[in-house]
Amino acid sequence: MNIRFTSSLTPEDENNIAPAILTAMTAVLDLLPIAYAIRIDTTGAQLFQHFGRTVEAVEAIAQPAHPRSVIK
Repeated sequence: MNIRFTSSLTPEDENNIAPAILTAMTAVLDLLPIAYAIRIDTTGAQLFQHFGRTVEAVEAIAQPAHPRSVIK
């Protein structure tokens, strides 16, 4: 499953709210017995990601690494 969310936030606001969205999504998905990878790529050039039930979440769900800096 790939979910895309488009917002009308400014790049700065996206960078500020992305960690809270990541935390909320992680809290929900951690309740499920699944491997997952969450990536939030903001228009402010930040990448936030988290891997759940890992082996690096089944090798980042078979996606190539992102060239931007990564915040876990």
